[in-house]
Amino acid sequence: MQLSDDFFNKWSHIVNEVNKSNVPIECIKRLTIRLYGGKRRSINIATLRKQGLEAEEIEAVVNRTLTDLGDEVRDVDFVLDINAVADIVQPETDKLLNGL
Repeated sequence: MQLSDDFFNKWSHIVNEVNKSNVPIECIKRLTIRLYGGKRRSINIATLRKQGLEAEEIEAVVNRTLTDLGDEVRDVDFVLDINAVADIVQPETDKLLNGL
Protein backbone atom coordinates (compact mmCIF):
# COMPACT_ATOMS: atom_id res chain seq x y z
CA MET A 1 0.00 0.00 0.00
CA GLN A 2 1.44 3.39 -0.97
CA LEU A 3 0.67 6.06 1.62
CA SER A 4 -0.29 9.63 0.83
CA ASP A 5 2.06 12.26 2.26
CA ASP A 6 -0.55 13.30 4.83
CA PHE A 7 -1.24 9.72 5.92
CA PHE A 8 2.50 8.97 6.06
CA ASN A 9 3.15 12.08 8.18
CA LYS A 10 0.40 11.11 10.65
CA TRP A 11 1.81 7.60 11.03
CA SER A 12 5.37 8.94 11.31
CA HIS A 13 4.26 11.19 14.16
CA ILE A 14 2.47 8.30 15.92
CA VAL A 15 5.42 5.93 15.55
CA ASN A 16 7.97 8.52 16.68
CA GLU A 17 6.06 8.93 19.96
CA VAL A 18 6.25 5.20 20.82
CA ASN A 19 9.03 3.62 22.88
CA LYS A 20 10.66 1.30 20.35
CA SER A 21 12.61 -1.22 22.40
CA ASN A 22 11.10 -4.41 20.98
CA VAL A 23 10.12 -4.07 17.33
CA PRO A 24 9.15 -6.92 15.00
CA ILE A 25 11.69 -7.43 12.21
CA GLU A 26 8.84 -6.96 9.70
CA CYS A 27 8.63 -3.32 10.79
CA ILE A 28 12.33 -2.48 10.43
CA LYS A 29 13.78 -1.01 7.25
CA ARG A 30 17.45 -0.78 8.25
CA LEU A 31 19.71 -1.41 11.26
CA THR A 32 22.80 0.61 12.05
CA ILE A 33 25.21 -1.02 14.46
CA ARG A 34 27.50 1.52 16.10
CA LEU A 35 30.82 0.13 17.23
CA TYR A 36 33.29 1.41 19.75
CA GLY A 37 35.92 3.46 17.94
CA GLY A 38 33.36 5.21 15.74
CA LYS A 39 32.86 2.55 13.09
CA ARG A 40 29.41 1.51 11.93
CA ARG A 41 27.87 -1.53 10.29
CA SER A 42 24.52 -1.40 8.52
CA ILE A 43 22.08 -4.15 7.66
CA ASN A 44 19.53 -3.16 5.05
CA ILE A 45 16.53 -5.23 6.13
CA ALA A 46 14.40 -3.96 3.23
CA THR A 47 16.96 -5.25 0.74
CA LEU A 48 17.10 -8.65 2.43
CA ARG A 49 13.31 -8.80 2.27
CA LYS A 50 13.38 -7.91 -1.45
CA GLN A 51 15.91 -10.70 -1.99
CA GLY A 52 13.31 -13.13 -0.70
CA LEU A 53 14.52 -13.77 2.85
CA GLU A 54 11.79 -14.60 5.36
CA ALA A 55 11.56 -12.85 8.74
CA GLU A 56 13.22 -15.77 10.55
CA GLU A 57 16.14 -15.74 8.10
CA ILE A 58 16.57 -11.98 8.51
CA GLU A 59 16.52 -12.35 12.29
CA ALA A 60 19.23 -15.01 11.95
CA VAL A 61 21.38 -12.60 9.87
CA VAL A 62 20.95 -9.87 12.48
CA ASN A 63 21.65 -12.19 15.41
CA ARG A 64 24.70 -13.71 13.70
CA THR A 65 26.07 -10.24 12.91
CA LEU A 66 25.57 -9.02 16.49
CA THR A 67 27.12 -12.20 17.89
CA ASP A 68 30.12 -11.91 15.55
CA LEU A 69 30.68 -8.28 16.54
CA GLY A 70 30.25 -9.12 20.24
CA ASP A 71 31.82 -6.62 22.61
CA GLU A 72 32.58 -4.23 19.76
CA VAL A 73 28.89 -3.18 19.68
CA ARG A 74 28.20 0.13 21.39
CA ASP A 75 24.52 0.38 20.38
CA VAL A 76 22.04 -0.44 17.65
CA ASP A 77 19.76 2.05 15.91
CA PHE A 78 17.03 1.18 13.48
CA VAL A 79 14.88 2.90 10.93
CA LEU A 80 11.26 1.83 10.96
CA ASP A 81 9.37 0.95 7.82
CA ILE A 82 6.37 3.25 8.26
CA ASN A 83 4.48 1.55 5.42
CA ALA A 84 4.86 -1.84 7.13
CA VAL A 85 3.74 -0.44 10.48
CA ALA A 86 0.70 1.19 8.89
CA ASP A 87 -0.14 -1.98 6.94
CA ILE A 88 -0.17 -3.95 10.19
CA VAL A 89 -1.88 -1.43 12.47
CA GLN A 90 -4.33 0.39 10.19
CA PRO A 91 -6.64 -2.60 9.48
CA GLU A 92 -6.94 -3.26 13.22
CA THR A 93 -7.61 0.42 13.85
CA ASP A 94 -10.30 0.39 11.17
CA LYS A 95 -11.94 -2.64 12.81
CA LEU A 96 -11.95 -0.96 16.22
CA LEU A 97 -13.35 2.30 14.89
CA ASN A 98 -15.86 0.73 12.51
CA GLY A 99 -18.47 0.27 15.23
CA LEU A 100 -18.29 3.85 16.48
